[in-house]
Amino acid sequence: MYLFGLDCSTRVTGMAIVDDSQVVAEIFLHNDRPHSKRLMPAMEQLFSLAGLTLQDMHGLAIATGPGSFTGLRIGMATIKGMAQPLGLPIVGVPTLDALARNAWPYEGIVCPILDARKSEVYTCLYRSGPEEMEKVTDYQAIHPEKLMEQLRSYWAEAEATDAGRAKESRTVLFVGDAVPVYRELFTEGLKEKALFAAAETGYPRGSQVARLGWERLRQGHRDDLHQLAPFYLRQSEAEVNWAKKQGCLPGV
Repeated sequence: MYLFGLDCSTRVTGMAIVDDSQVVAEIFLHNDRPHSKRLMPAMEQLFSLAGLTLQDMHGLAIATGPGSFTGLRIGMATIKGMAQPLGLPIVGVPTLDALARNAWPYEGIVCPILDARKSEVYTCLYRSGPEEMEKVTDYQAIHPEKLMEQLRSYWAEAEATDAGRAKESRTVLFVGDAVPVYRELFTEGLKEKALFAAAETGYPRGSQVARLGWERLRQGHRDDLHQLAPFYLRQSEAEVNWAKKQGCLPGV
């Protein structure tokens, strides 16, 4: 069983083909060319190097966001255009889930952070163990200071309510493209509790999207081709400006 995974949710274009046990081929592009210019040539090269075609795929996975509004739309349109002619099943994978997987097998709290601009990060907290990773908060766009408050509250609650979790490591591993932006802030606020993944793990990988998609398809999950949409988490700047003009925002 082969599955193709695609991520265009950040400035990186990532794609991979996986089978039941391994990554067959992967391309990871981080340069100044936009997704619209590098996506199709990279895809053609990936399938060529793998010695496979789209007809060999048993399913497709796409990173749904949050992330770049333009990148998410390009990725979603591409994956739907691939799926429809062949009737291939598709599955959406939250970008933060895929990014968090870059930190495995770290044991403790993993906190993927993507730079959401406007002094915010896209994030979610995960409890990572030797065999699985569990999401413990909602996806959110939040100021880093408030994120640190959430972490302190999470640790305090664990200490007070669950003897088993009281032994859990009181450190958090940050991973994502917002690490260079907020590393100093987290270090000052959390001291030795703040750990940081290597820069090479700072973007979602197509192989993680593909692997998560493969696991969900194997469990019988698939998304409706026409209903699947990007997960933006918050409004784009254009939508905010339009709402202001229309008097749809509080205080306008």
